[in-house]
Amino acid sequence: MTDRPNYITPAGYHAMQKRYAQLLGDERPKLVEVISWAAGNGDRSENGDYIYGRKRLREIDRELGWLSKRMKSAKVVDPGRQTERHKVLFGACVTIADEDDAERILTLVGEDEADASAGRISWRSPIAFALRGAIIGDVRRVDLPGGAKDYEVIAIAYPDADP
Repeated sequence: MTDRPNYITPAGYHAMQKRYAQLLGDERPKLVEVISWAAGNGDRSENGDYIYGRKRLREIDRELGWLSKRMKSAKVVDPGRQTERHKVLFGACVTIADEDDAERILTLVGEDEADASAGRISWRSPIAFALRGAIIGDVRRVDLPGGAKDYEVIAIAYPDADP
């Protein structure tokens, strides 16, 4: 792992915890039961339930290890507690417009909770890096694979603080 902080929103951290609990408390025990049953059926070399079960168990264990490391290194940041709400910072929901006045709404979130199709982009992505620190009215240039593109910040919003 690197020394850079693993920022994550409370919702993103909760989703990681939920996935970890689901894998550890539900999927893994059921799979171990199937593997035990399959192992008792005799020849394991041609036993599909056993072979697939062992493979899936390794995948689950690998994901559990990854989730565990990411949760240990996570620094939960509640965007609702942001004091500089006039700037684009971690957790901001930003409305931007390009040169053609096409608007997009993006939310800057942690790397582990990014989903570009839902408008949640990693705070380390090139567009988020260009937008960080911007205020309404600022125009920022983003170097994209298809060439540089200018975006104007139209609006900045932050969610309410978690209780």
